[in-house]
Amino acid sequence: MSIPAHLWILTPVDIAALSWLIVAWLGIGYLVQHPPAGRPSVSVLMVNYRHEWMRQFITREPRIFDSAILSTLREGTTFFASACMIAIGGGMALVGNPERLRQVAGELELGEGPTVLWQVKVITALFFVANALLKFIWSHRLFGYCAIMMASVPNDADDPLAKSRAHQAAEINVSAAKSYNIGLRNIYFALAALGWLIGPLGLVFATTVVLALTWRREFASHSRRVILRDLPEIGPV
Repeated sequence: MSIPAHLWILTPVDIAALSWLIVAWLGIGYLVQHPPAGRPSVSVLMVNYRHEWMRQFITREPRIFDSAILSTLREGTTFFASACMIAIGGGMALVGNPERLRQVAGELELGEGPTVLWQVKVITALFFVANALLKFIWSHRLFGYCAIMMASVPNDADDPLAKSRAHQAAEINVSAAKSYNIGLRNIYFALAALGWLIGPLGLVFATTVVLALTWRREFASHSRRVILRDLPEIGPV
């Protein structure tokens, strides 16, 4: 029995490049969340500041400043979620129209190949965009939970519930930020996946660039050095 021709659309080089994309995506995600003890990532360092925010929130009067900050964070998740939905809609429309997809590939001079190969390449990018969308939606909801938790913090700083509620709000805020950061990384790697449109070497190059860019921003950027100055301790709120 012969093997269907469409099963051979991915060459060994394609498979190796796709594997590099997945390994880089999973690897940098793990490294950012579980960095070496002596070199924490920006995402981990910001946890300290989020807890410090809630400590200051207890005694801040009025608290409209904190509300404005949280609204800004929610607006960011809304913007990226909307952008992801538009990208997914456009991508699915392209995948569902094989002739148009081949026409686009031809106009961009991306080379020859069966239509199903171009569909696989676009769907790969859409996988990361869809994952980002789910993370942004969850982050938006968590920031909403955080707003409610903050509203439940008593105005009296000496109230026994004040520190406990503020600590809860800090933990929810940290979880929301984690989902938001994962969503951003997924967008980065969706852009890397588009490098596959020009071939497996393009995918390898784009993935390597995104990996290096992500590592630098988390572990070797100027902003990280600034964040490290007078870093607050997490401790109890």
